[in-house]
Amino acid sequence: MPTPEIALAILLLLLTPGPTNTLMMLSGADRGLRASLPLIPVELAAYLCTVVPLTLLAHAASPWLGALRPAIAIIAGLWVLSLAIRLWHVSPHQGDRPLVSPARVFVTTLLNPKALIFGLVLLPATAPAQGFALFTALVVLVAVAWVWIGQRLPSAAGTGLALMRRAAACWLGLLSLGLLAKGFGA
Repeated sequence: MPTPEIALAILLLLLTPGPTNTLMMLSGADRGLRASLPLIPVELAAYLCTVVPLTLLAHAASPWLGALRPAIAIIAGLWVLSLAIRLWHVSPHQGDRPLVSPARVFVTTLLNPKALIFGLVLLPATAPAQGFALFTALVVLVAVAWVWIGQRLPSAAGTGLALMRRAAACWLGLLSLGLLAKGFGA
């Protein structure tokens, strides 16, 4: 059974603003809660694609994973930077095309450095079935919360949405610089 401390650590790390949470918030602002709900299984699937193998192989993988961390950080940083650039240049007249696509959520979450912490540190300290069940429930809960926050933002329509996209692009740009600095500094 996961300890309350591990459950709280997973929850707080999931709540931390990052690239995936930013995309979920933007989707909520752009399309609302109901239309954004299909992105939640995509986020969960991407996390599980990374977290499950890392958790199951945590002890065997730890020696070589340390060597891969800089490359993972650089790849993730470049992806987040490309997201920031695309968000900055989104046309206000993009028609019915949603700003946040399932593919963007999947790749962004797959490259999310939080997955390394979940898979190599937090979840290996739990019984696998219970840890994965807790993780799944918390991912869904937090994703809904970020979409709901985006939907509730007062500037979620018209010019306000464009300003929010630019602010999100700036935030993602800062996150990408941090990831790139970790990758090149290691």
